Amino acid sequence: MTTAELTMAVALVMCTGVIAVLVVALRRAQLARRWALASRASAVESQQRTAELAVAAERLRILREMHDVIAHSLAIMIAQADGGSYVSADGESAKRAFTTIAETGRGALADTRRILGILKHNDNIVPELTPTADTGLDALATKYRDAGLAVSLIRVGEPRGLPAGTRTALHRITQEALTNVLKHAGTGANVIITENWGPEAVSLTVTSNGGARAKATDPVTGEALGGRGMGLIGMRERAELLDGTLQAGPTQDGFQVRAELPFRLEEES
Repeated sequence: MTTAELTMAVALVMCTGVIAVLVVALRRAQLARRWALASRASAVESQQRTAELAVAAERLRILREMHDVIAHSLAIMIAQADGGSYVSADGESAKRAFTTIAETGRGALADTRRILGILKHNDNIVPELTPTADTGLDALATKYRDAGLAVSLIRVGEPRGLPAGTRTALHRITQEALTNVLKHAGTGANVIITENWGPEAVSLTVTSNGGARAKATDPVTGEALGGRGMGLIGMRERAELLDGTLQAGPTQDGFQVRAELPFRLEEES
């Protein structure tokens, strides 16, 4: 082999090696680019999925609020309207009944407008949904007394300031429990609400017995209903969202709802 041939062979080997290195580098670059594109697509898909889940969660929260407002208000208004035929001869009682109907209707309208107004917001931060009226259970107990229930409120321990979400859950669970009593047992039922305050949790018990009827009636048709359905599901979801618990079921002579809602001391207001 001549010197020229040897030089040519060495150059060919070197070129082949360089080409091989370039091919490997190009392949690695292509794989890296594909991986980057796949990662970017996965991140975009994950962000879209997160956004979809956030929208679904917000929709569920608004639906739950709408259910609580409408069911609670209609139960009181229907109870008062049903009792109207019995108190028509008593002017003062009739006046109180119609006043309760009007006030409840106005409150429901205000709450509905507030909730629907949230849908108009384009901000990323959605306003906290809290009752527009006093969230204390005293006012709630008074409202249901006016609707015909014999409501007693007992507090054990020292009440504390609660985070907004916990206050709302406490109010709504109590409201839904009282609404169920009014719908299922009717006026005249005895209800005991017990608030038990601990260092890291507040427990709520709503116990009822008696009443004018044993079953719920559909607010539209007036026909008997067999179960409590969406209301109990919503109460349980509210408790679970706060890492709390809720049990509900019949007692020997009535029905009981018991919820426990934890809170952290550093979140107190």
